[in-house]
Amino acid sequence: MPNGKLTLKTVADALGVSVATISNAFNRPDQLSAKRREEILQACSDMGYYGPNKAASSLRKGHFNIIALVLPDSLEYMVTDPVASQFIKGVAEGLKETQTNLLLFSGSSDSVHEVVDFVDGFICYGGPRNAKLRDQLAKLDKKVVTVDFDIQGKPSVNIDNQRAAFEVAQNVLKQGVKNPAILGLRLIDSKFTCRVYDSELLDANTSIAHRRLDGYMQALQENHIAIGNDRIWHIPESNQHYAAIAAREALSTNPRPDVLLCMSDIIALSAMREALQMGLRIPEDVKVVGFDGIEETRRFHPTLTTVHQYSDEKGRRAAKLFLSGDTASLNLNYEIIQGESS
Repeated sequence: MPNGKLTLKTVADALGVSVATISNAFNRPDQLSAKRREEILQACSDMGYYGPNKAASSLRKGHFNIIALVLPDSLEYMVTDPVASQFIKGVAEGLKETQTNLLLFSGSSDSVHEVVDFVDGFICYGGPRNAKLRDQLAKLDKKVVTVDFDIQGKPSVNIDNQRAAFEVAQNVLKQGVKNPAILGLRLIDSKFTCRVYDSELLDANTSIAHRRLDGYMQALQENHIAIGNDRIWHIPESNQHYAAIAAREALSTNPRPDVLLCMSDIIALSAMREALQMGLRIPEDVKVVGFDGIEETRRFHPTLTTVHQYSDEKGRRAAKLFLSGDTASLNLNYEIIQGESS
C-alpha cells in the first residue's frame, strides 16, 4: 500500500499496472473486460482510491455537468413559492436524462462570477433582483437561457404575458364592471406595498409584470375604462402578507373596486380572503382574477378565474433548450381558467 496521497500513478505502481489501465477502469470501461475492470476497481477501493479527481478533470476539459439556475430572489423565498417550485421541478426533470446537476443561485447575490468558472452555463428564471446580474449574464461567453424575461442575443422561454393578461382582463371587463383596481407585482423600486402614483416603473421594457400591466391597460382602453395610477398597487413580493395589505387598502377606497386584476394567484387568493373577511361577496360585490394557475386556486372557494401557465413544462423546455444549444426562443401556451370569482 503506497504511503501519502493516492494518485493515479501511485495506485498504478502499487497494483503493477499502467496508469492508462487504471484510468480506463474508471473512465473508459469499454477498453477492459468486465472481469478485469471489476478486479481493478475492487483493488482500488480496498486501497481507498475512488478514481481520478473529477474537479481537476472538469477544469481541464472545461465541462462540469452543472448548470446554475439563477432565481430572481433569495433562495429562502423562491423555494416556498409554488410557481417557482414547479418550474425548478421541471428543470430538474429536463436534466435528469443527461445526469446534469443543478446549482441554485440567488438573484440577490453580488455576482455570477462567484460560480461562472464551475458551471457549464446559466438558466435564469425571471429578472434577478440585483440588476447587475442581468448585465453580467449578457456579457458571458457561456450558454445562457432566460425564462420570463429577455436578454438580447440569448434564447428565452416565455408565454405571451401581455396577451394572457389582456384576455383574462377582457373576460371580466365584458361583464360590465366600471371601477377596476390592479394589484401589481414589483412595478416600482420599493420594498413596501404602496400605490404607484407617479413613481418610475421598474424594468419597464423587460419585466413580465409590466407586460401584464400593458395587457390590463389594453383591455381597459378597449372597454373605454380609465384608471389612474392611484388605483394601481405595487406589491414587492408575491406573498400573502404584502398582498393582504394592498387588497385591504384597495377595497377600502371610494369608490370601492368592483374588480381586482391580480398579477399572481397568491395575490388574488389573499385579496379574496380579505374581501370575505370584510363581508364582501365574490363575485357579486367584487370580482377577482389571478395569474399563474397554482393548485390552491382550484381548492379555494370560490374557485379563481386565472391564467394557467404550465410552469413545470416551462422548466423542462428551458432545460432542453439549454442542452440542445439551440438559439431560437420559445413561446409556450397558456390557458384561461374560468372560476367562480368572476
